[in-house]
Amino acid sequence: MKRGRYGKEYGTLDPISDRVLMLGAYIAASGATVREAAKRFGVSKSTVHIDNTK
Repeated sequence: MKRGRYGKEYGTLDPISDRVLMLGAYIAASGATVREAAKRFGVSKSTVHIDNTK
């Protein structure tokens, strides 16, 4: 189990769930836009939007 940059623990769930948690924590902590989060994590804007609205 790893502790992520924003204090959350990751590595206990599947990779998609980990990404969802990391994206959510990043957006909440930094106030980043969907576009900024997508660029930071190397995923599409659609992926960020879908991951954080479901």
